[in-house]
Amino acid sequence: MKYLIVGLGNIGPEYADTRHNIGFMVLDEMAKQENVKFYNMRLAYYTEVNYKSRTLYLIKPTTYMNLSGKALNHWMKELKIPVENVLVIVDDIALPLGTLRLKPKGSAAGHNGLKHIEATLGNNEYARLRFGVSDNYPKGRQVDYVLSGFDDDEKPELPALIDRSIEIIKSFATIGTELTMTKYNR
Repeated sequence: MKYLIVGLGNIGPEYADTRHNIGFMVLDEMAKQENVKFYNMRLAYYTEVNYKSRTLYLIKPTTYMNLSGKALNHWMKELKIPVENVLVIVDDIALPLGTLRLKPKGSAAGHNGLKHIEATLGNNEYARLRFGVSDNYPKGRQVDYVLSGFDDDEKPELPALIDRSIEIIKSFATIGTELTMTKYNR
């Protein structure tokens, strides 16, 4: 059983540790825990994790957020992974920090990375793990907000949320979307 786990973010040091890069942060921590390294491959940083006789292919697209679908599509085809075995990790301003929601499919909700994936795939039938980053910004300042770092009072919460995200990824690959939603979506 093969799974494609896609952490959304933007490459470059100026984007590291920003709200928009939580997908990268989750996969970086997972790779660290599994003692594997990312390699710069076609359209993405790439590595593999074996878990309970399943192979999880982790990718961090190097296309920038607005072209995320390009990397996802390439690796789905390259690795012959069906869309039901794809999980996208994405920041979500509609959810408060501390909220993690697994969804079997859904709208892009204005997220440019998800919009591009949907346009590239021609559907929205892929699972996504929505990582709440709150919406604590003045009107019209959304871009600045998601491209900024987490506040000092939020940072202590991140390690546990990232670890929980990794649990959700592993659960998705072993017991599937529905049971994982029942277990983790509160």
